Amino acid sequence: MAQAVGNVAQSETQWLDPVEREMWLSLVGLTILLPGAVEAQLKRDAGISFFEYHVLAMLSEAENRTRLMSDLAHWANSSLSRLSHVVTRLEKQGWVRREACPTDGRATNAVLTDEGFRHLAAHAPAHVTEVRRLVFDQLSESDVASIAAGLGRILEGIDPDRRRAAN
Repeated sequence: MAQAVGNVAQSETQWLDPVEREMWLSLVGLTILLPGAVEAQLKRDAGISFFEYHVLAMLSEAENRTRLMSDLAHWANSSLSRLSHVVTRLEKQGWVRREACPTDGRATNAVLTDEGFRHLAAHAPAHVTEVRRLVFDQLSESDVASIAAGLGRILEGIDPDRRRAAN
């Protein structure tokens, strides 16, 4: 009789092989260590968190530097509640403002201000340099393409609506 772990019998479990285990441990290590490494540079140089930088960057890429708060939450991989708190902090800095959506009175837009864009532009070069140093300098072009494809499939499995919402 198979020993049960949770609701899955151990004999039915397809355990990770050594290569899968190594990849999994590397992915876990990356998800734990990379955000802190990137955040340290952003806090030191720009005075903002990694998430705040990402929100500003996602606004900077939008048409008219404006996104619906719900769309911005998607692009920032965030809950609307967490995003709202961060946008409030960014508003206090004068980098973002909220305004009513002209096409939907129930919705709110987040807008990257000129001051916010200047702050982002001033600190983007150092951020990109750090991202290159931490990530891309370790990889070949084919590594980057393979990892991008693999991570895309993982994200698709976690959030199947992600790709549809991005289009």
